[in-house]
Amino acid sequence: PMFPHTFDSTMLAAFRSCPQKMFRTYIQHWKPKTESVHLVAGGAFASGVEAARRAFYEKGLSVEESEALGCGALIHAYGDFECPADSAKSLERTLGALEFYFDQYRLGADGMVPVQFPNGRKAIEFSFAEPLPILHPVTGNPILYTGRSDMIAEFANGVYVVDEKTTSQLGASWSRQWEMRGQFSGYVWAAERGGIRRPDGCIIRGVSILKTKYDTQQVVTNRAAWEVDRWLDQTVRD
Repeated sequence: PMFPHTFDSTMLAAFRSCPQKMFRTYIQHWKPKTESVHLVAGGAFASGVEAARRAFYEKGLSVEESEALGCGALIHAYGDFECPADSAKSLERTLGALEFYFDQYRLGADGMVPVQFPNGRKAIEFSFAEPLPILHPVTGNPILYTGRSDMIAEFANGVYVVDEKTTSQLGASWSRQWEMRGQFSGYVWAAERGGIRRPDGCIIRGVSILKTKYDTQQVVTNRAAWEVDRWLDQTVRD
């Protein structure tokens, strides 16, 4: 099998936990026979947030119209997936989580404004593919590091990478896990390479989906320049 031309944070995390797992999953492309409810619900939730933000910040629609479009996008993304009976992440509960999210972080009133690129586009669902300082062993081209953050926004006189996470449980352990997460060091590195002012940090918003309630938690984590440099060195080494 061909050595990958691109890497992302998920592939690197799999390699660091078990190289064989990374090889089977991302090079030989072994896949589970069934879809994960966590991936389906999380992806649908992200689609809903993106659609609502684009409607509000790019098209200038009202909060109510934007949220309605977000709900439609979530339903479309969730599709006809059958949620396991023992999971709280059904279509109805995931849709309720989106409504809960915008009640807590209302569009235009949460202090965040998406950064605008020179071409006029807003940094909503910021995708990147940046060359790493290491060459592909076959083609000789630079290996690309890829990813996509939910938003890069101006907030509290700074610039922050914003990412939403759906989960089943929030708390101290949930918030601590992002302090050293390479995913966000990569986002900061890529944003600066992409021509955006170097982000001051990352804001992670968690939404827990339970069968009887919703909850949310917001975490701010910073990345010093030396931490990003260390992340890049370790990424190249891996």
